[in-house]
Amino acid sequence: MDPLSAAVKIAGSGLTAQSERMRIVSENLANAQSTSDVPGGDPYRRKTISFAAELDRATGGAMVQISAIARDPADFSVEYMPGHEAADEFGYVKMPNVNMLVEIADMREANRGYEANLQTIKQARELISMTIDLLRSNG
Repeated sequence: MDPLSAAVKIAGSGLTAQSERMRIVSENLANAQSTSDVPGGDPYRRKTISFAAELDRATGGAMVQISAIARDPADFSVEYMPGHEAADEFGYVKMPNVNMLVEIADMREANRGYEANLQTIKQARELISMTIDLLRSNG
């Protein structure tokens, strides 16, 4: 496989990975206030995503792969809300372990990674097009 096509394929794997990362962050943001339906039950637990580089034999390059989607083991915070349906016998409700600032920062980072991969694909396609135009004019 030629280097420009390999660059497109590698950047494409980065796009897929960052897109999945943005989906996970979106789920976390959407559930930042999701408590349990039962008294004393556990609320939504933040999801995390991990990536790994995997050698692609066709391109010889390292492709980005999702290695794991897991749950964050961090402790839940508790808030005193005696009338809430999820309140325990003392009136405390476990709240999700989602930190909005961390999620927003993660979303920005994923967005920047997505844009960088997209720019790589655009540049590679432009170079491929220029190469084809050169071959046509010299042929």
